[in-house]
Amino acid sequence: MRRLQLSIDVNDLDGAIDFYTRTFDTEPAKVRPDYANFGIADPSLKLVLFEDTAGGRTLNHLGVETESSAEVVALEALLSAAGLETTGMGDALCCYADKTETWLAGPDDTRWEWYVKTSDNKQFDNLKAEHDKPGCCN
Repeated sequence: MRRLQLSIDVNDLDGAIDFYTRTFDTEPAKVRPDYANFGIADPSLKLVLFEDTAGGRTLNHLGVETESSAEVVALEALLSAAGLETTGMGDALCCYADKTETWLAGPDDTRWEWYVKTSDNKQFDNLKAEHDKPGCCN
């Protein structure tokens, strides 16, 4: 099973957590300083919130969460075969998780992450990427 990931920069993390908890009748799966994520069953959605008190109210990135590293490898091969430029496969520490992932930039620099979380991690390790290149949790 795959599920769509929507990552949003929010101005007020606590307020956003309250809003989305009530909206989807689901408690967050993980809350850390400046970060929260939800595993929503219906609709099947991974919702990620990044607190950005200087900005907020913007799309951070989109993603597709998979169940296995093998699935990410297969998806990356399909994307590459379709002529889409990806970052290539890699293991990453990002957003309080260890992941296997690949990234690509869509139209209008919409960033897409294809990934599987392999384990939890206590570090955020937000790897700042250049705005014109995909990268972890920019």
